[in-house]
Amino acid sequence: MDVVAGVVVVLLFFGLIAVGTSVRVLREYERGVIFRLGRLIAQKGPGLILLIPMVDRMVKVDLRTVTLNIPPQEVITRDNVPASVNAVAYFRVMDPRKAIVEVENYLLATSQISQTALRSVLGKAEFDQLLSERERLNEELQGIIDESTEPWGVKVTAVEIKDVEIPEQMQRAIARQAEAERERRAKIINSEGEFQAAQKLTDAADIISTNPASLQLRYLQTLLEIGSNQNTTVVFPLPMDMLEPFLGRSDHKTGGSKAKPPTPPVPPVAPAPELPDDLPPSRS
Repeated sequence: MDVVAGVVVVLLFFGLIAVGTSVRVLREYERGVIFRLGRLIAQKGPGLILLIPMVDRMVKVDLRTVTLNIPPQEVITRDNVPASVNAVAYFRVMDPRKAIVEVENYLLATSQISQTALRSVLGKAEFDQLLSERERLNEELQGIIDESTEPWGVKVTAVEIKDVEIPEQMQRAIARQAEAERERRAKIINSEGEFQAAQKLTDAADIISTNPASLQLRYLQTLLEIGSNQNTTVVFPLPMDMLEPFLGRSDHKTGGSKAKPPTPPVPPVAPAPELPDDLPPSRS
């Protein structure tokens, strides 16, 4: 009886081991690629998976989106500006069979192709495009990487350029360029403002010149604005047309510059001398 009991215990032990090696449970986001004696036979999951012990082998594949951090890459742009650029890529496995059979390690392969594409694309772009056209560069990177990983059953959903680092000297040059650009815009805006103000003043002068009453109203408004200040001395500007009658009278009375000069007296004309009657006649 003891021998039989021992055999039963041993069989139960090996039976538990066989059950443990033949039963697999896959989560909702996992798939299992089954190999039987080295040959691919099926893709299973999720749920309970039964395998033949010592015959079947299962490789699990995660179907969730993977965040791949691309390490910084030293690139030289088309206009010979050195920069260090890193990025992040998002991808997921669409076909677990291809991801296991077509490539040895799809994570490492995707990382390497992402680094190569990053250096290639940014090397063809200028530095200004690297700063201002990131969306276009991201789409171009996504297309190149996705085309390369498609035979592996991997789908790249997005690629984003994160940081762009440049030498300190280049940073100072860019800062000076930005400052000069801001000064140029400020001068242009100031000139446009002066031009518009001069144009409006010209239009206002044309309108006021057509109606003298408008000029008088503007003059009274100016006096009102001057009177609102706490000044002890107020200078009233008067048009010369209003002072001409007074200036003309005073010039006539005081002999000013506008008075008429007096008429000089006419000298008396001396009478012609009378000739005597006894003069001899003149000879021709």
